[in-house]
Amino acid sequence: MTIDSRLSALGITVPTVPKAVANYVGYKIVGDLVMISGQLPFKDGQILNPGHVGRTVSLEEGVAAARQCAINVLAQLKTAIEGDWSRFKQCIRLGGFVASTPDFTQHPTVINGASDLIGDIFGEAGHHARAAVGVAALPLGASVEIEAIFQIK
Repeated sequence: MTIDSRLSALGITVPTVPKAVANYVGYKIVGDLVMISGQLPFKDGQILNPGHVGRTVSLEEGVAAARQCAINVLAQLKTAIEGDWSRFKQCIRLGGFVASTPDFTQHPTVINGASDLIGDIFGEAGHHARAAVGVAALPLGASVEIEAIFQIK
C-alpha cells in the first residue's frame, strides 16, 4: 500500500503548507534528516480546539488537536520531499507540547493522537522516539504543538 493510498483510506487530505506565524522556516533539511518546526492544529485556517487541556479542552479534543498537528507535520514533510513519498525513510522523533492545567497528567495520551496517525500511515517506519510535555501556554492559544524529525532518501 502506498503512502497516498493510506492517506486516502484514512480520509486525510494533506493541506497546503501554511505561512509561518513568526521568524522561522517550516522545515530544515540537514543531510538525510528533515527537521519539522512545531506545527499547531490549524484546520481550515483556524486553530482546532484552542485552550488548555483539563480546563476548556477535553482529553478527546486534545487528542484530535494532536492528530491535526501531525497532519500539518505531514504537509511540511511533503513539501520538503517535493511530493515524492518514495523519499520517506522513517520517522525518528516527535516532540509534543500540551497546554494544560498544572494537575493534568495525561500528556502521553494526548500526543498519541499524533503518534498513532504517523504509525497508521507509515507502519513500522513510523515508529519513533518521543517527548510529551505539559506547558503553561502555546502560540495563538493552541492546545497542542508537534515537532518532528524524519529521515529521507
